Parts: sequence; C-alpha cells; structure tokens
Amino acid sequence: MATTLDCMQGLLRLTPIEKAVLITVRQAEGSVPRGVGTCMLVTQTQQYDTIGGGHLEWKAVATARLWMAESNQAMQPARQLDLVLGPSLGQCCGGAVRLQLERVDAWSDAERQAKLQIFHDERLHLPHLYLFGAGHVGQALVQVLQQTPCQITWVDERDHLFPEHLAPQIQTEATDTPEAVIKAAEPGAFYLVMTHHHGLDLILSEHILRKGNAAWFGLIGSKTKRARFESRLCERGVGAERLRDIVCPIGIAGIAGKEPGVIAIAVAAQLMQLWTEKPVLMSVDPATDAVCNE
Repeated sequence: MATTLDCMQGLLRLTPIEKAVLITVRQAEGSVPRGVGTCMLVTQTQQYDTIGGGHLEWKAVATARLWMAESNQAMQPARQLDLVLGPSLGQCCGGAVRLQLERVDAWSDAERQAKLQIFHDERLHLPHLYLFGAGHVGQALVQVLQQTPCQITWVDERDHLFPEHLAPQIQTEATDTPEAVIKAAEPGAFYLVMTHHHGLDLILSEHILRKGNAAWFGLIGSKTKRARFESRLCERGVGAERLRDIVCPIGIAGIAGKEPGVIAIAVAAQLMQLWTEKPVLMSVDPATDAVCNE
C-alpha cells in the first residue's frame, strides 16, 4: 500500500496557484524502492512523502522543479519520466520505473477535489488504531506510527497532552467518557489501552471485550497485571474466551527496556506485523515483560 497521507497533507496546505508537482509511480519492473501507486508532492521549496530516496528520487525532484521553473504558457498538465535504476542512476536495485508528473497548479477545482477524495478513500481503508492514553508511551508511539500508513484515534481526558501539530490521519478525542468512543468504533478496529489509571484501564478493557469485534486488543502492563485483570473481568461476567483476546504484555519479543521510546518501537513493530499479515476492516469471528502504567 502506498503511503499518500503526506501528499494529502501537502495538497491541503497549497494555495490553488502555488506551483507544485505530484509524482506517482505508475509502472514498476524488477527491484524498485517503492511500489506502483506511491506518491510524493514536490513544491519549489518542500517535498511530502517519498518514492524511495536515492538518486531516483533526486532525479524526479530535480525534473519536477525544472518543470516548475519553465514558463507557464501552454503548460502541459502531465509528463512521464522513465528511469532504469541501474544504468541511468547508478543504483543497484536493477529495476525500472515509469513516473507520472502532474502539475497541481494546472488542476481545476474539480480535479483537485477528486484527487483529495482519492487520498481520503485510501485513508478509510487503512488499519484504525484506537489509542487510549496520552502519557509518555502514548506520545512516543504516536511519533513512530504517524509516519506509517494507519489511522489513529487518540483518546485522553487531558487535552493539554496532545501535541499541537499532528499528521492528518491522527484524530484526538479529549473526553471523560472514553467508553463512548469504543461504543462508536467500527468492527475490526485495533485497540491499545495505556492510560494513567489502572481502574480506567479495567473499565476500557471490559468495554472492548464485551463489544467482541476487535481485530486486536493490547493492554500495557506486566503478566501480573494481566492476571489481576483477568480475575476482575471474570468476576464481572466476561467469559474466558474473551479474556484470551487480551494481549498483555505488549510489544514484540526480543526488545528489552522500559523507556517510553523502546516500548513504542516494540509495540509499533508488533502492530506493523499485524497490519502486514492481516487484511484491514476485517470481521473478527507473549512478549517481553512490559512496564506498568505511567
């Protein structure tokens, strides 16, 4: 799946007359850095997203900026750029790509809206993570995940903890009734609970398990915390088959450390494995000992 969220963010920031070129990988043969559909947006001073870096991207960006420097008279709306990575660019991948370059400032309002709609529709098909908790680990995790193709609904009653500038695929919910967010969540969503209070973690865990249609549910904490939660949830009438859905501790095996950044990397890797292995929007019929709550 192409990461186009940065492109969408860039398009939203542009004025209709600002010069810009949208670069899209239209064809790919052999070993190439990024797949078909990958986009990047280039302005005269900035670029959003990547088609793989290296000499390939340098050549594409340089071509786009040379085009923007040309006279606007009889401007072509689009151009093609065919590149063989080995002979022409000195890259060892050995593949070939065909790039489409589109002048964004030549689009009509309707064309601009249509392109934004495509990006919006792609975002709807990304895995959706509901993250409860904006403490140190939550902050570190969002820093990692906002660079990946996913949607995040980030929930915490402490609205002052949310950073001012976030990627467009991240929505914040400052609420003192986070269980309502769970109730409204779509089937097949991913949940991660790491709030500042064990009592709230328990309440959220119960609501997620009773809803019963999560793709995955992770709970920050140790094996001891899991055992205590299982006992309390059982007392509240949550069945044993639901308790097996809890992933606690969280994070891939082999990454030790309780620093927020270390935990964030371990959990992000775990989620990326899930999102790679499983289709998103599916219907839903341990790892290292992690830290306790913040």
